[in-house]
Amino acid sequence: MSNANAQLLPLTLLVLTHNEQHNIARCLDSVPFADEKLVVDSGSSDATCDIAVEHGARVVQQDWLGFGAQRNFASGRAEHDWILVLDADEALTPELALELQQRLPGMMSSACAGGILPRTAWYMGAPMRWYRPMVGEKKGRLYHRDRARWSDALVHESLSFEGAVEYFRQPFLHFHSPSLVHKQFKVLRYSELWALQAAERGRSASPWFTPLVFVAIFLKNYLLRLAVLDGRRGLAVSYIAAAYAVYKRLRLYEMTRNPDSRQTAADELARHKVRL
Repeated sequence: MSNANAQLLPLTLLVLTHNEQHNIARCLDSVPFADEKLVVDSGSSDATCDIAVEHGARVVQQDWLGFGAQRNFASGRAEHDWILVLDADEALTPELALELQQRLPGMMSSACAGGILPRTAWYMGAPMRWYRPMVGEKKGRLYHRDRARWSDALVHESLSFEGAVEYFRQPFLHFHSPSLVHKQFKVLRYSELWALQAAERGRSASPWFTPLVFVAIFLKNYLLRLAVLDGRRGLAVSYIAAAYAVYKRLRLYEMTRNPDSRQTAADELARHKVRL
């Protein structure tokens, strides 16, 4: 079934954006069967919104509320009860698009709460083959909005279903950080959000354990999660995962020792247009 003759289904494709002009067209065009394409933008300063409209999307502006809250806000603005969520740097494969078109009518006529979709990643310009967190991840991205809700977490939000779910076989693609520069800015953002959330919950961290954390996380990813089989890219992704685990704990330690660093860090991130 080609894009040109895809039958429209009563489904909203939902995408959150902020300066995603290089990704948004690919994302939107990968779901030709969605009757509505809704982009909820949080103040993009590039051509994201114009490109989204050109590719058939309705654009709603909303200041950033945090990952979970922003997704819940966006769900309430959809025209349809059934929602498919993609990030701007993700896209359906043709195989998953076909599987969704075949199975969605049955799901929509049932009491099903949603669907779990496998995701695979492109990293450093090529698909990962073995590293488990990037190959065959199971993601809750398809749901009936009255039967599922996103957690209100600032980062690493999750979708909770109230009812049965179905599992899909074909994957969607995550075009993971086009460069290590992009990845490091994402690490800074996610670390700051994680540390802020942990501090609000009264957690603490000690620098003394960070060497052990680094070694444990590196070996977990490199050996147990099979990054070693992806060669040099596997080595890189394992190192970055371990460095992220250490940095966010050091940042939490700094926040508890020097609370003023919250504002100075926020100002510096804002100067580099890294949004919290």
